[in-house]
Amino acid sequence: MMIKRPRPSGRTGRSLRTRDKVIPHLISTLTVLGVIFILRAVIIRAEQWPRIKAQFFNLKVIIEVFPKVLHGFGINMAVWGIALAVIAVWALVLAVFRSLHGPWFAPLRVFSIIYIDLLRGLPSLLLVLLFGFGMPALNIPGLPVSSLFWGALAMISSYSAYAAEVYRSGMDSVHDGQRAAAKALGLTQMQTLRYAIIPQAVRNVLPSLLNLAVALQKDVALLSVLGVRDAVREAQIYTARTFNYSTLIAAAVLFLAATIPMARLTDWVTARDRERRLQRTA
Repeated sequence: MMIKRPRPSGRTGRSLRTRDKVIPHLISTLTVLGVIFILRAVIIRAEQWPRIKAQFFNLKVIIEVFPKVLHGFGINMAVWGIALAVIAVWALVLAVFRSLHGPWFAPLRVFSIIYIDLLRGLPSLLLVLLFGFGMPALNIPGLPVSSLFWGALAMISSYSAYAAEVYRSGMDSVHDGQRAAAKALGLTQMQTLRYAIIPQAVRNVLPSLLNLAVALQKDVALLSVLGVRDAVREAQIYTARTFNYSTLIAAAVLFLAATIPMARLTDWVTARDRERRLQRTA
């Protein structure tokens, strides 16, 4: 004889589900807070903590130098915005060059492959140094001699190679049936890319492109090695004069204030893209 267990009522079931969700979250949160509290206690009780606090977390120094660091940070953001717009266009052009078929487009394909291989293989810092110091030294008439211009161009060249491959992966993810349908409608290769392939490819790789934008937002600080008075350089100038590193904390706070919202936007776009894909496959 089977004994049937009474089923929990709707209210009881909901309370059990709520408890199963809340209790693990509460335990994990308390664990993390406990670890942070212990680390804080260990650091504060360290013998050299007062000296480190005065050298790195001096609020008076941060307030004093903050206006100059903020002005330099404006240069960082201006370079980032301009570079981001140029990269979005130039990388797409490179991706289109590489995706073209036919013997007439072979030079464009070869150029795109060589460009991407070379620029992805070189560290961004090395490119900034080569462009920023090498190109002005040539003193070619008609070309800018500003280290800021050539440093920004180096960042654009480097990140365009990465973004071009992201675009190309998006184009490859579009089903071949789209190309066949466009060809059946009488569209040329360029029209197929413009109206059928590229719009879908950009939607597919938008989260990856936003991740590159976040990385670029941080790497514009590399321009400081050229003497450009950005946020990092302004902090270094004060540090060299006073041997106090609190100014670097001021620059770090500004970069965090810019990159964290951008990272959260990337997460939101990624979640939206995942929901869209699930709805399309459902």
